[in-house]
Amino acid sequence: MTRVILVTSGKGGVGKTTLVSNLASALAGIGQDVIAMDANLTTPNLSLHLGVQLVPRTLHDVLRGEVNIKNSIYPHPLGFKIIPGSMNVNDLTGVDPSRLSQITTDLLGQSDFIIADCAAGLGREALTAMQSAEEVILITNPDLPSVVDGLKMINLAERSNKKILGVVLNRVGRKSHELKRYEVESMLDYPVIAEIPEDPNVSKAIAYKLPVVDYNPFSPASIEIKRLACWLTGIEFRYRTNRFRVLMQKLRNLFS
Repeated sequence: MTRVILVTSGKGGVGKTTLVSNLASALAGIGQDVIAMDANLTTPNLSLHLGVQLVPRTLHDVLRGEVNIKNSIYPHPLGFKIIPGSMNVNDLTGVDPSRLSQITTDLLGQSDFIIADCAAGLGREALTAMQSAEEVILITNPDLPSVVDGLKMINLAERSNKKILGVVLNRVGRKSHELKRYEVESMLDYPVIAEIPEDPNVSKAIAYKLPVVDYNPFSPASIEIKRLACWLTGIEFRYRTNRFRVLMQKLRNLFS
């Protein structure tokens, strides 16, 4: 059975695309068959994060009715598959976002997970992406504007009868005055299922077009994302440090 999970947020810049790319790799790393889909049609960045931005066919071509969805699925070297969006602004012409639901339906049975990125906010694009998924993860930063905007997305998901898995707090520990876990849970009325700490390895990984779980598997952010992937599958998370690999990663970071 394929689980279609939408990663969404109330505002941009909180880490949706980073979470999608890393969850796809982390799930693949524990034996899951995963498709990462860039359903952010106006500003698709998933392919940039994963280094596959130059492909002949994209989700935009599918939404224009020019190709079948199977023609826009690409294998990634890290073991999962990706459906990228087009970064060409001209490719927005003729795109029908309402076809997203049919596309995900056509993909059912072809993988264990479809993890979809989507546009932030409450616009039509985010709404159509919401309709295409069965489950929702809200990602937010631990600050008041992000959480308040996240509450609006939760209300939208509830009205759309979607199963809300919980909240991912991203970039935790940046500020001494940030909202605490219990405050976020109280405001949103859903559990925090992961707290991804502020980690300089994340921005380095993006620069190298890699998920941080592969760039530095033992970094604080990587460990929490792997923990979340195990939680999604029901697999027990076991953290074992390979001291030699940790040392080699530190040397790599030193000279990068």
